Amino acid sequence: MKELVAKQRGYFLSGETRTYDFRIEQLKKFKSMIKKYEKDMYRALKADLNKSRHESFTTEIGILYSEIDFMLKHLKDWMKDEEVPAPLTHKGTKSYITYEPYGVVLNISPWNYPFQLSLLPAIGAIAAGNTVVIKPSELAIHSSHLLHQMISDTFSETFVAVVEGGKETTEQLLEQKFDYIFFTGSTRVGKIIMEKASKHLTPVTLELGGKSPTIVDRDVNVGLAAKRIVWGKYTNAGQTCIAPDYVYVHEKVYMKLLKAMKKYIQHFYSKRPLKNEDYARIINKNHFERLLGLLENVKIYHGGNYSKETLTIEPTIVTDVTWDDPVMQEEIFGPILPVMSYRDLDEVIATIQQHERPLALYYFGNNKKNEEKLFHSISFGGGCVNDTLYHVAHPHLPFGGVGASGMGAYHGKFSFETFSHRKSVLRQTTFYDLPVRYPGGKLNEAVAKTLLK
Repeated sequence: MKELVAKQRGYFLSGETRTYDFRIEQLKKFKSMIKKYEKDMYRALKADLNKSRHESFTTEIGILYSEIDFMLKHLKDWMKDEEVPAPLTHKGTKSYITYEPYGVVLNISPWNYPFQLSLLPAIGAIAAGNTVVIKPSELAIHSSHLLHQMISDTFSETFVAVVEGGKETTEQLLEQKFDYIFFTGSTRVGKIIMEKASKHLTPVTLELGGKSPTIVDRDVNVGLAAKRIVWGKYTNAGQTCIAPDYVYVHEKVYMKLLKAMKKYIQHFYSKRPLKNEDYARIINKNHFERLLGLLENVKIYHGGNYSKETLTIEPTIVTDVTWDDPVMQEEIFGPILPVMSYRDLDEVIATIQQHERPLALYYFGNNKKNEEKLFHSISFGGGCVNDTLYHVAHPHLPFGGVGASGMGAYHGKFSFETFSHRKSVLRQTTFYDLPVRYPGGKLNEAVAKTLLK
């Protein structure tokens, strides 16, 4: 690993990755690589998570295509130096900000969206002129092997490389001196990543998670809200960092929403979802057993059945829960949705404020005053009004967390900026020299005070 990082650093220092033409060429190669291996990606996702072709394309492969096309269209403008005006104290100067690649980037990605979250940051790092080492999750083993094959067949390891392995491999990688570390995963592991990065003062982006709330107001379109909540929650069997983690619904529409969500669960996944060949499974036995533990001693409104053979849990709604229940003590990251009723929105806001800041927040309703109150009172990474998940696929919106749900953001131009250092440059004139900054003379002091005050 030390040798790999040294090779990548040597290649970066050669300057080849910095040019616009090189970056564009590599992004085009990246797109061709995805096209070449698209069918294999479907097969790997089916083997790891039982994802359907539709879900695989809309949540993974299609997003990669869109991101690359967006980069190809805008990269030339993003790379331009940004001129800034000069104040009176700097008369005669010209100043600009230039976007400089960091160098060798490490991307540690999770298992739940193994292609999107391994390759999307890499696309941004390449667009910014860096070299990249990708460490995919060993839990999505078929996707990890395919990622290694895809990258090694397409790029030199001095430019982009995939390093496979388990926890020990990640620990060994973190001992190396990288110039930037990008991590997607749990808050617990994120703290470890940040601690390791501090050894070399390496900057980090942490894309973490948390309990993302959904608030359903009384004046809501119940059917549409239920449809979009069910879609957002049970996509990938709830194994999504921005999935609705729990729902607060106004007591006036509480039962209507429950009934509507049950209807859409059956519509999307059939009345026998455990037999549905397109319904995603839980990644492994440990995660499966953890989720079953969250279902103990809770009131199940719908679902709750499971198959140990296929590691599948039905889309499940639980009610009558409190914040003292285990299901509300941690991020669920599975197909279990607690639904609670409320009467006073201020009480909901106060409760959410008492917990860690979530990665996402979703509001369903048409009360502009309540919407503004929620968004101005609660800190969260990003979210939607009358929808779920959809903000993550918007190339003009930054995606990232705040506090315990992460730091830094990416997607579109924000990926380019994340993997670039903003370097400030001032060009001073040599035609004259303002004497005011130099010591000596009362006049200089008087002028300096006038200018600076």
